[in-house]
Amino acid sequence: MNSLASIPGGAVQLRDARRGTERTVTPLPFHAGIAPVTVTELAAGHLGAASANGGDLPATGVRWFDAVTWCNTASEHDGREPAYRVDGGAVRWKPAADGYRLPTEAEWVHASLGGDTGARHGLLADIAWAAADGVSGPQPVGRKAANSYGLVDTLGNVWEWCWDRLDPARYADYRLLKGGGWADPVWSCRVGVRRGNAPNAIIEDVGFRVVTGAVMADHTADGGQGWSEREDRARASISPPLPAGWTPLQFD
Repeated sequence: MNSLASIPGGAVQLRDARRGTERTVTPLPFHAGIAPVTVTELAAGHLGAASANGGDLPATGVRWFDAVTWCNTASEHDGREPAYRVDGGAVRWKPAADGYRLPTEAEWVHASLGGDTGARHGLLADIAWAAADGVSGPQPVGRKAANSYGLVDTLGNVWEWCWDRLDPARYADYRLLKGGGWADPVWSCRVGVRRGNAPNAIIEDVGFRVVTGAVMADHTADGGQGWSEREDRARASISPPLPAGWTPLQFD
């Protein structure tokens, strides 16, 4: 069922409870996958691949690195410029490319809310598969109500990888997860909840959704849509002694 929905620009509030910070970001317009990438689409290497029964489960157990690779493959399939430059374990976003990519946190929150404000775009029982449903695994996409932008399953069902690092000062290159999954309680299925894991981690309730949209005029830009490589470097540059358990990201 997957296709792209047009997401208008607009201000979004981002909060980081651990750091006690709040900021306003205004993403430029972009497009987002109506649903998380499905098992069928993941195997086919592109959006829009239809399953035999007309529906599909969201792909799960997808590493962040795998999602990035899939985005580049799908971009090439559709004649788009790949959004990522991959060199071994190093991944660089090309903000001027129109290829498929993972959303920034600001894009994800903005798209998930569908123009609403608050913790979610409707009653959780109506819009998300979560612990209260008593299911034992992911459910076919699109069985719960869409938001006003036409997106489904942004909350519940599967957590979704984002481009942003969770916290480069504390968790090195851990990448951000948003949205909650089928086994998560109500408090966890809110747009403000932040979770993360290593980019090579395989987690049973984690998938991804794609976005498209060039957000800078050239490839020399260090980010966009609320994310900046320069700001990540600044956040990771903390002086010792480090708090117990902190592992700041080491940049080349």
